[in-house]
Amino acid sequence: MNPLAHQLNETIRHENEQVYAMLSRLGQEIYFPKEGILSQSAEASSKAKKFNATIGIATEGGAPMHLPVIQDALSAFEPKDIYPYAPPAGKPELRKLWQEKMLKENPSLQDKSISNPIVTNALTHGLSIVADLFADAGDPVIMPDKNWENYELTFSIRRGAEMVYYPLYNADWKFNSEGLRQALFEQQPKGKAIVVLNFPNNPTGYTPGHEECQEIVSVLTEAAEAGMKIVAVTDDAYFGLFFEDSVHESLFGSLASIHPNILAVKVDGATKEEYVWGFRVGFITYSSPSKPLLAALEQKTLGIIRATISSGPHPSQTFIIHALRSPLFEQQKQEKFDIMKGRANKVKAILDSGKYGDVWNYYPFNSGYFMCLQLKDIHAETLRTHLLEQYEIGTIALGETDLRVAFSCIAEEDLEELFDTIYKGVLDLKA
Repeated sequence: MNPLAHQLNETIRHENEQVYAMLSRLGQEIYFPKEGILSQSAEASSKAKKFNATIGIATEGGAPMHLPVIQDALSAFEPKDIYPYAPPAGKPELRKLWQEKMLKENPSLQDKSISNPIVTNALTHGLSIVADLFADAGDPVIMPDKNWENYELTFSIRRGAEMVYYPLYNADWKFNSEGLRQALFEQQPKGKAIVVLNFPNNPTGYTPGHEECQEIVSVLTEAAEAGMKIVAVTDDAYFGLFFEDSVHESLFGSLASIHPNILAVKVDGATKEEYVWGFRVGFITYSSPSKPLLAALEQKTLGIIRATISSGPHPSQTFIIHALRSPLFEQQKQEKFDIMKGRANKVKAILDSGKYGDVWNYYPFNSGYFMCLQLKDIHAETLRTHLLEQYEIGTIALGETDLRVAFSCIAEEDLEELFDTIYKGVLDLKA
């Protein structure tokens, strides 16, 4: 048990033995990480006065980035579209519009049989539904070693699943499909695995190319042919933010209905795609050639939703409908994409300048909100704390060597100063 969870349990036991006895095993094991991204971001929010590159949102002009088509419309709706409960599966029009958007942006889905997207309370809720439906104690959940920390809480702490990691990159700094293969076949005796594919990747900002994605599909198919039952989950939180020659589609399209032993599940949302993080609107979509099976999965999913949140927020679903229907939507979204791409390209140009090679490398990145430095001689947490205390700059420390920088929330003209200051912080510590 995590020491933080143990400490909480002992406090509850001391204060009220009966309440402690009421806790489920999940209740006993859950905890709020003190050393994770959320706590580091919270610390940075009070101390990072100059630059705060910790939070996974995009900013512009000192405020959260947003689409005018959404901001201008907040008071323009009928009460019926805001105040009643939304259906547990989400507003039908929103589900239809999101499916149309999904098919347009993923041409490989055109001839595939998929469910109507079900509205979730953003991405984490969608992943928790996957965990509730498919993860039992001891079931392997396979993902790269560079990953979002919330997966462990969602799959391992909540459901007791076993987290299995493999290196994200191979020796050529491409996606490590052989590492995925080894991890999968090591779990073959268990007969089942949940495979999480998160592209663009958080924290590295990496998305595989076409050949790499073909290798991923081949590996999963090989395991399926060998008899493994695989829940292939594409976490597409940052979908659409592809800045270079990676794939520009979700792997969901390539995995949908590819083998009877593979169930493809797509988890995505307006949260980051449409710059509406606080709206908490996500979606979960299944693929199967069997319509009755899709209908059954939808009913089971609605059972989970009913038992947890009952239904998602109505106003934010209405706002997303308004945006998707607006003739200004594509233009405004392209404008924000161009800003994000400009920041990513600027970061790469700065890092390739040769100024910092003596103290760090950087992991390949081509998409999303983030990139990661690989520090050579300095502990990441030591540098994070030093930057925060001495320079009022917030970053995220991940493990011994990795420092995540969210370029999404730093203006392009400030990026060079940001990395120059991080470099100065390294030199301070080396001295």
